Amino acid sequence: MFGAIDHIGVAVEDLDAAIALYEGTYQMELVHREVVEEQGVEAVLLDVGESHVELLAPLGADTPVGKFLERKGPGLHHVAYRVDDVAGELVRLKAEGFRLIDETPRIGIRGSSVGFLHPASTGFVLTELVTPAEGH
Repeated sequence: MFGAIDHIGVAVEDLDAAIALYEGTYQMELVHREVVEEQGVEAVLLDVGESHVELLAPLGADTPVGKFLERKGPGLHHVAYRVDDVAGELVRLKAEGFRLIDETPRIGIRGSSVGFLHPASTGFVLTELVTPAEGH
């Protein structure tokens, strides 16, 4: 069951310029910055209420976010929902006929467990399931 919106992912070309916008103009607090090699991004989390905005800058043009920027330009990349058990939700959703990008969870920012659903099954919105690591 989806518990809450964990974060909104935004693809950016210039991470520092995007941080300046979100911290300065929007007055969101930057709470975490990390290179997530497995996903080919440098990412930051900014607090907004009980959720986050995740800014994603590709580590290269051949990464998923790099390809996204080439096709669509900067902007909304995905919506992530908090769940208690990513693996269990992936199994449940696959059984209901959803197309998955991830058959099993992988590691996301701050050691979270994540899995992506294919946009063709989710109204053309890339959807991420997230179980935060302990303490986050």
